[in-house]
Amino acid sequence: MSDDPKVKGPASYFPSIEKNYGYPISHWLDLLGTISDKRHMEMVAWLKTEHTMGHGHANALVAYLLANTRK
Repeated sequence: MSDDPKVKGPASYFPSIEKNYGYPISHWLDLLGTISDKRHMEMVAWLKTEHTMGHGHANALVAYLLANTRK
């Protein structure tokens, strides 16, 4: 049995995002930073249309970004 704690929440999608889209999470967070003035679902839609990302992956990235930058 592993002693590593199980990753929960949006970050649990990160390994799959990196595998499916070929870039590290920092790349996607940097891109989202360029449109951080937009609302949550606008950023999700942008990732889906401009980068052909699936909804779950896009939503996880945006949720993570907003939870860690906006107060």
